[in-house]
Amino acid sequence: MDLSARDVKPAAVERRGMPFKGVELRSAPDGTGGDVLTFTGYACVTEASYEMQDWLGPYTEVVRSGAFKKTLSEGADVPFLVNHTGMTLARTKSGTLRLAEDSSGLHTEARLDPSNPAVQSLRSAMERGDLDEMSFAFWVTRQQWSPDFEQRDILEVNLNKGDVSVVNYGANPHTAGAQLNARDLAGYLQRLGLDERREVFDRLAGEFTEREAPTVVDEPPLPHPADLDLYRRRARALSL
Repeated sequence: MDLSARDVKPAAVERRGMPFKGVELRSAPDGTGGDVLTFTGYACVTEASYEMQDWLGPYTEVVRSGAFKKTLSEGADVPFLVNHTGMTLARTKSGTLRLAEDSSGLHTEARLDPSNPAVQSLRSAMERGDLDEMSFAFWVTRQQWSPDFEQRDILEVNLNKGDVSVVNYGANPHTAGAQLNARDLAGYLQRLGLDERREVFDRLAGEFTEREAPTVVDEPPLPHPADLDLYRRRARALSL
């Protein structure tokens, strides 16, 4: 299969997770008689390779040093969340979240309100060891593939309206790939030749059949490239 199909500009939000690195949760007086709870840690480690998986198979990925420089200099509006959802617990726009790229990666410092029930739940889960990973949501704006398309270097990302999160389980780069939406899949498929599209179809058909009760479907052996509803359904079913 032609792996050069990977070389398209990503359009979907992507997420990467990693075990806690340099994480600390500490309480200190806020100067007004109350306390503030400060979370620090790394949402991403740069210059560290990890294994990814997409619909074409495994590949290596590296977030390169400097990938966050532009988006941070532009004042990206980024919230601090739990599991990429729910109430915002800190935010760069309000000054309660500070993000900076250093020699290790994307450093995160969030000033949390200890009276917030969601923060109390977060603190309890972290102290118990129930939450022990961080993740960040982003868009890739510049990337580079190796000549054999076996390694992807992420050169620049956009964090604006993405997030940094403490998570149960991140989109672990060692076990899961980035999210791939139907539009991305359509673009990839249209770059493939007829035999390669047939190979993808046969692979998806086999896996899709295993996940569903047998049904009789009157479908042509290979849909026209413009008609990708079948691929969209199967991509969703397979979480591609």
